[in-house]
Amino acid sequence: MRLITVFGSSRVQPGTPAFAEAHAWGLAIAQAGFGVATGGYNGAMEAVSQGAKEGGGLVVGITAPSLFPQRDGPNLHVDLELPSSSLLTRIERLIDVGMACLALPGGVGTLAEILAAWNLNHIAQLHGKPQKPLGVHVGWLEVLRPGLEVTPENLGLLIPIDSLQSLQDFLKGLANAPAPGR
Repeated sequence: MRLITVFGSSRVQPGTPAFAEAHAWGLAIAQAGFGVATGGYNGAMEAVSQGAKEGGGLVVGITAPSLFPQRDGPNLHVDLELPSSSLLTRIERLIDVGMACLALPGGVGTLAEILAAWNLNHIAQLHGKPQKPLGVHVGWLEVLRPGLEVTPENLGLLIPIDSLQSLQDFLKGLANAPAPGR
């Protein structure tokens, strides 16, 4: 099963609009015929995992037990746990296993994941190589904007997701696409 990687906050709580949105994203991904890869823990990662599971999708959790020893392992919806030994290895694996990446709202960790995926796409673009689509919740565009040496063209590598419909359109565009290699 082809996977879509989803980045998101571990602090999102069940019963909140952010949890419901992450759950809806996971369900939409599975209904489009994909599985999901997340960081495997709680919050938005769990909501995405639960939605994907309910939609019949495979759920892969790329955890980092040595970084987060206080966590009791992956959330209950994870089918396959792939533990990583470091933060950078975890981010690299998250990006590598997905044919595309999506980013929900989050904090510094989610931002690091977006920046890594975005930079890899920038490098691929410079070398004329295929890029992995990178969809970001529209809220990220308040943080990720032109300035310093970030150009509007750089921002063009990000696909804003502002609704469930735009997420479904993003997924529809991937349905027949071959998985790009890096």
